[in-house]
Amino acid sequence: MAAPGAVAAQAAEHEFTTSDGVRLHYVEAGPADGRTVVFVPGWTMPGWIFDAQIAALSDRWRVLALDPRGQGDSEVAPFGYTAERRGRDIAELVDHAAPSGRVVLVGWSLGVLEILSMIGDRDQTRIAGLILIDNSVGEGPPPTVSARSADAAPLGPAERRARRAAFVDGLFAHDPGADFRRRLTESALRMDPADEARLRAYDAPRERWRDILRGVDRPVLYVVRPRLREQAEALAAARPNVRVEIFTEAGHALFVDEAERFNALAADFLTAADWGAPR
Repeated sequence: MAAPGAVAAQAAEHEFTTSDGVRLHYVEAGPADGRTVVFVPGWTMPGWIFDAQIAALSDRWRVLALDPRGQGDSEVAPFGYTAERRGRDIAELVDHAAPSGRVVLVGWSLGVLEILSMIGDRDQTRIAGLILIDNSVGEGPPPTVSARSADAAPLGPAERRARRAAFVDGLFAHDPGADFRRRLTESALRMDPADEARLRAYDAPRERWRDILRGVDRPVLYVVRPRLREQAEALAAARPNVRVEIFTEAGHALFVDEAERFNALAADFLTAADWGAPR
């Protein structure tokens, strides 16, 4: 595995300012005229957690990896930690960095809901497909354990750090290495605890995510662990153009644990996507 951030460091780094005045950071790799793929990480995570995907896919596609507000190298803003605002951030990244043509959106964990929030507030004309990684989409029974349940009560700095390190450790079934985990933990501690809690408490009913996704007529790749198998089966039964893949030997960050398998699935999906008219 590459050192944390190594691929992102070799890619072009960019910033843009959102409509509410927040500076967001993202990296770009791949051919400037290539079809665009946008990666959105989960709760408190930096975009460089997708380094293996950036490395594997940027030979053919233009890959963007966003640091959501308060995460990675983006500004730790004192506001805007709602599904609606964070979904708008993704839309504004697309408008800024890929103003023409369709894009494939890839969301992991909380990023799944934020991508769906973006879609729920806009039309689908800019979307070529969705890759949704290991979060509930409102289908079937709810998951019994939240992958985002951490730091439920205010903690002192030392305990908060210990809890966050344990949270990071729990993302993986296969140890990515001490340096990888340490840097991920450091990055995951940037946000104010109150804002972290707001991100874990999106108050939209589950049916909102289900209804948004059922209304999407683009292809979807839904990649999950066995705990979400019932939701995956319900989604595939409810709408066309859904491919489901179950990772039985991986942790929540399954694209890190089994990067080669995930990257092959993503490449197949991107190759088959309907990108619309040539740019």
